[in-house]
Formats: sequence, structure tokens, C-alpha cells
Amino acid sequence: MVNPGTSGSKISVRGMVFSAMFAALTAVGAFIMIPIGPVPITMQTLFVHLSGALLGSRLGALSQFIYVLVGVIGLPVFSGGAGGLGVLLGPTGGYLIGFIVGGGYLTGRVVEMRDKPGFFWIAMACVAGLIVIYTLGVLQLSVVAELPIGKAIAVGVIPFLIGDALKITAATFITIKLRGMIKV
Repeated sequence: MVNPGTSGSKISVRGMVFSAMFAALTAVGAFIMIPIGPVPITMQTLFVHLSGALLGSRLGALSQFIYVLVGVIGLPVFSGGAGGLGVLLGPTGGYLIGFIVGGGYLTGRVVEMRDKPGFFWIAMACVAGLIVIYTLGVLQLSVVAELPIGKAIAVGVIPFLIGDALKITAATFITIKLRGMIKV
């Protein structure tokens, strides 16, 4: 699955290609959306979880950093075809930062703790990453949209719980199926 190496090790060309591929998949996931309120339902988190679980912490975080960077420079890769720094600084920007820190890095880090993690371990790694995504997202949503935390949770977490549970289940099955094929 993942060879985490040391923090000073070089990233292989293969690792860069997989990181770029997951950045692109996350962008595609942004276009599969259901607009509901300030935070739309998208397929992004499926690919965010997969990036961490399959690529590991460094490359998973790198893939999401690339995705966010491409959007910040103006390419329309965020949900609804948005792009630019304003999205990162807007109500949903905390979720994007959460993709890097939670979905890419933390999910990957937890998966890396086991040589061959099972279904439950991978799913819990994704849940841990999702908690970080939700936390950063709700905090920024609350500040930027001037919502009390309870209201930010009501619009930025509650509507997504069932869908995210299904996406975590799918990401876990896909990770188990593909982990032997992806060598970075």
C-alpha cells in the first residue's frame, strides 16, 4: 500500500503523478453536487478520503494541497465551478483546508499506523479525517457567515452525515480493493 518513508525522503515521479491524479479526481467530485444552502453536497470527500487512505499522509495531503492551490489561482475546480482566493477565504474555505489536514494527512497517517489495516481501521481513519474537515469547516463557516456554532453545525454538518457515512464506506471498500495496486 503505502511506503511512508521519512519526512525528508524524496517524492517519486509515481507519487507526484498519483497526487496530481487525486487532485484532479477531487476537482471532478466538486462538479457532482447537490446545492443545499451555503455548503453543497459533493463527491469531493470520497476522493479526499481515498487520497489519504491510498497514498498515505504526505502524498494524500499533497494531492489536496494541489487541488486547493489550483482552485486558489483561479481555475474553476471548487464546487459549483468556483475558483479564486475568495472561495478559500469564504464560508466554505475551512472545509478546503480540512481536506488537506484531515482528509489527506490525518486519514493517511492513521492508515499508515498498520501494515495491512482492515475495514474498521480504514473507516475509522476516514472518520478521524472527516472530524477535522467538519471542525475546520464549521469554524470558518461560523466566523465568515456570522453564524452561531450551533447554526453552523446545523447547516454545515448535519445534512451531510448520511452521505459522508456512505462515502466513507465506499472509500474503505475501494481502498481495500486497490491498495495492492497503488505503489507510491
